[in-house]
This record gives sequence, C-alpha cells and structure tokens, in this order.
Amino acid sequence: MATETSAPPPDRRLSRSLGLWDLVFIGIIMVQPTAPMTAYGVFYEKGAGHVVTTILIAMTAMLFTAISYGRMASVYSSAGSAYAYVGQEIHPTLGFATGWSMLMDYVLNPLICVLWCSRTTAGLVPAIPFPLWVCFFAGAFAWTNLRRIRATARINEALTAVMGVVIVAMLVASARYVFRMPVHDAGFFTRPFYDPERFSWPLLRSGTAVAVLTYLGFDGVSTLSEEAKNPKRNILLAMVLTCLITGLLSAVEVYAAQLVWPAGKGFLTVETAYIETARLAGGAILAVALSLTLLVANFGSGSGAQLSGARLLYGMGRSGALPTRFFAHISERSRVPANNVLLISGLALAGSFVLTYEQGAELINFGALLGFMGVNLSAFRRFFLRNPDRRILDAVAPLLGFTICAGIWWNLADHTKVVGFTWLAVGLLFGAWRTGGFQKQLSFDAPPED
Repeated sequence: MATETSAPPPDRRLSRSLGLWDLVFIGIIMVQPTAPMTAYGVFYEKGAGHVVTTILIAMTAMLFTAISYGRMASVYSSAGSAYAYVGQEIHPTLGFATGWSMLMDYVLNPLICVLWCSRTTAGLVPAIPFPLWVCFFAGAFAWTNLRRIRATARINEALTAVMGVVIVAMLVASARYVFRMPVHDAGFFTRPFYDPERFSWPLLRSGTAVAVLTYLGFDGVSTLSEEAKNPKRNILLAMVLTCLITGLLSAVEVYAAQLVWPAGKGFLTVETAYIETARLAGGAILAVALSLTLLVANFGSGSGAQLSGARLLYGMGRSGALPTRFFAHISERSRVPANNVLLISGLALAGSFVLTYEQGAELINFGALLGFMGVNLSAFRRFFLRNPDRRILDAVAPLLGFTICAGIWWNLADHTKVVGFTWLAVGLLFGAWRTGGFQKQLSFDAPPED
C-alpha cells in the first residue's frame, strides 16, 4: 500500500513544544514514580521476597525495548508510534493490528485508573456515592488533556513533585526505622537481593514476569514525537531515561520496604502491602499520606495513558485507517486531538460501570506486549536487515527485547488471550472493511512542518 502524496491540511498538525525533560516528566507520570507500590505485595509473593532483583532484571529487559522505540522514533517522527513503525517498516496490515492492539492498553489504563481513584475516594468520602466519583475523575482526565500540551506537561511536573515529597518521606522513615532496630546479621542488607533460604530460579522468573508491569506506560512517550523538539534525539533519550529512572527509583522503594518488612513475614492483604509497610515505618500519618500519593499517581497515570491514546487514534485517523474527519481533527484553540480525548473519557466512564479493576488490569498487558514485540521487530528490520552498515548490536537489542516480551506475553492467562484475540479480530474485520481489504492507500508520515 503506497502512501498518499497530498499533505494533511494545517489543522491536523500538533504543536511542537516539548523539550527533553518535559518528555521525561510525562513518561515518569505515565509509568508512575510509585509504580511498584500498588502491586508490591504481588511482586513480593511471586518472587519469594526478591523484589529488588526482579525489578532490576525487568528494567534491563525494558531498556532494550525503549532503545528500539527511540531508534524508530528517530526515523519516523509520527504520533502513531508503534502503529506507524510497524506499518511502514513491516506491513500496513500488521501496523493496523499493532495499533488496534495497543488501543486496548490506552483505553483500559484510564478506565482502571478511574475505577481505582473512584473506589479510593469513595472510601475516604463515603458521603459522595461511587458513580459521582467516576464521573468526576473521567471528567478530570478529559480536562487535563484538553488543555494545550505545555499545560499538560506542567501539570505532570507538579504531580511528580508532589509524589516525590512523599516518596522521600517514606525513605527517610524507613531508614530511621531500620537503624533503630537491634544489631543486624551479616546478610541483612543483601537479603532483598538474594536470600539463600528462599531463592529459586522458577520463582525469580515468575517474579520478573510480573515486575515488568512496573514499566508499562513508558511507550507513551513515543506518541508525542510530533510535539517534541528535536524528536530524533529527545524521544530516544526520554524513553531510556524514563525506564532507567523508574527502575532505579523502584528498586530503592522496594529495597527500603524489604528492610522494614523482612522476607517471610506475611501481609494483611496483598493489595495494601506497601501501605502496611509505611504504617510500620512511619505511623498512621505516613500511611495516609502514601494512600493519597497513590491516588495522585493513578490520576497521573490514567491521564497520561489517555494523552497517548488520543495521539495514537489521531495517527490512525490521519492515515485513513480510522474515519479521518473525527479522529484526525485538531482543536484550533488547544492544538490537541480533542475528539479522541473525549472519546477515551467516555469509554472510561461507561466501562467503569461494567468492568472490575482486576479484569481491566489483566487485559492491559495483551495489547501492550504485542506492540512492544512489533516495535522490536521493526527496529531489527530497519537497523540490521536493511542497514548496509549494520553492527551486531543492531540485532542484539531488538531481538532480546522481542524475545523477552514474547515470553511474558505467552504466559498471560488463557482468558486474557481469549478476550485479547477477540478484540484483535474485531479490529481486523473493521480495518479490512475500512480499507477495502487493506488495499486502500494509507499515509503513516507526519505532516510537514510550518
């Protein structure tokens, strides 16, 4: 399928205004600087207490995929991200399948964040019923992303600062608690990395597979390629920095928690494991502060996923894979794809009354991991198979990224695969109808600059 020769009209161009650290802050918010805290209990159980080790191994795995994303963004500076990379580098049909799969991630992430925030605030303020909280948070996500992208970046920087204060308070409280404890044995400070009494390779692999969830969302940075200054340099750096900062910060957070709450000691509930640790380290005030911080983190993550999903829909609409008039429309006032923002908010609002948090969380990984695999294959083809000056490293990074993501995807629950493949089948049928059996010309390129 050849690309269209006519350039998109001016109202389909996004505003290029994000610097490197704007992108990094947005990426960190998408992933959440408190990423391992919500699922800490699960990581703890799956890895037999080796949470720090699994977080660091998972970071290494995601860095390979981040490099593939960044290198592809240096060639294709398109808001369509994985959709555009796979569509141009491998085949348009596979590009559509990749984009449609990742839409599941970008639609479900805001949905489960609306659910989590609404359930938490309904518990804190029971006088206001749950449905009203759902409407409030779905509307708040939309309001955040209907503003100009620079305003959204500033909001994300403020959210990062708020969460940073509480994270520091938790680390200080943990250090004070640990050093007030009785004399430690020789292995006390290394046991979170390696506990000879509990270590096993199968459990470490199981824990690492779950710990990869800590990093889901970093790919959203690549959907901002058309709003980034110097995208050929900054998208790659921002994605690698997002993964690296998230991984190191997460390792420190869980290391502190494991020193306070040693391996082998059970939690009241898996979901509140980190909050229980905060209560032990710093008392009830710190536990409440951390609960509110997780609320802020989920708000930032949900609105960040909506930001990325709106850009992915924009890229697919502009190319003709989805109805162009609706999905490729750019607001003249804010220069953002407002229709897509409102659509995702509407789906999050409606879905919050149908799905549970657990159901949505299980489904997110299906599309995200398929997208990661597609991007790694695209990078392998572009920089190794098609590059006359190829180096062995041009093959190693994307192939390792693909293999690790494929292994994690293969081990998803059966019911998750059934729902995921159903979503994919519906998308392919729609795409075939929309493009006349995928024969219609699609344009994956970004519009020319003014």
